[in-house]
Amino acid sequence: MPLVLAFIMGPLLEQNLRQSLIMSGGKFSIFVSRPISAVTLALAFLLLLSNIVPFMKRRRKEYEEFKEE
Repeated sequence: MPLVLAFIMGPLLEQNLRQSLIMSGGKFSIFVSRPISAVTLALAFLLLLSNIVPFMKRRRKEYEEFKEE
């Protein structure tokens, strides 16, 4: 299901990103200049980290166990 959503929404998101960057003169600061957009980006970053950190911890634990053998 997420793959279908990404397939459908991808081109639309890309077009809007491109349009925003053109409007701002290529500056990415437009995405954090408003408080709501900065909070949204921060939440997205935290969600991404919440998925990556446990994965990295598990890999490190597996590596340590392998190293001990």
